[in-house]
Amino acid sequence: MNPRAAATAFRIVAVAEACSWIGLLVGMFVKYVPETTELGVKIFGPIHGGIFVAYVVVALVTARVLRWSIGTTLLALIASIPPLATVWFERRATRAGQLPRSEAVAA
Repeated sequence: MNPRAAATAFRIVAVAEACSWIGLLVGMFVKYVPETTELGVKIFGPIHGGIFVAYVVVALVTARVLRWSIGTTLLALIASIPPLATVWFERRATRAGQLPRSEAVAA
């Protein structure tokens, strides 16, 4: 896998993981606060679980392709636990030069 493809895959999965967290949090709110339905958790629970596993796999592949340090790799993996932290890590890694920036295509 080339570095640009790894970085693109990582960005996509990082954002998807954050979005699935939002869906799961909304589902949990509806389940426990107004106690109206468990449907949101039943839908977003498995979705979030699948995307979480995909994020871990893609993070490990990206770490290998881009030769991240152990510290950066662990931070990427830890970022999968708190809600929306995967987007924070993606932006941090881009600023630090650990993820190649997306180049604008000339018109």
